[in-house]
Amino acid sequence: MRKLKFYLLGLGIGLIFVFFILNEKNASCSYFPNDRVIAETLTKEFQFTPQFKEEVERLKINNDFLKKHLVGEGNIDFSRSNAQQEPCPEYLISYPKESPEYEVVFEKCKDSAVFKSIKKL
Repeated sequence: MRKLKFYLLGLGIGLIFVFFILNEKNASCSYFPNDRVIAETLTKEFQFTPQFKEEVERLKINNDFLKKHLVGEGNIDFSRSNAQQEPCPEYLISYPKESPEYEVVFEKCKDSAVFKSIKKL
């Protein structure tokens, strides 16, 4: 019984440490393809084609909205994406997930995410 108490005490202290460490780093644990592509894209430097810049200005979309909502909360349409393209896979993301209003096409390269087009539906 004494060993069980020590085990539970150590387990509890360990869980508290892990909770605080992972909570500070804003870590997530999602293995779904949509979430992985979005998480990887958000860590990359965003680059924009001239066509994309013109459309963003016309639609009056700022970088915060692009990052937080269009990419961060969007849904990748893998059937219309070219995820096997070399060297940079191309993805189509729609926002919001239900009844999409925007579609964004981008390439996820090694060091950057190149945004090619945006369309308001």
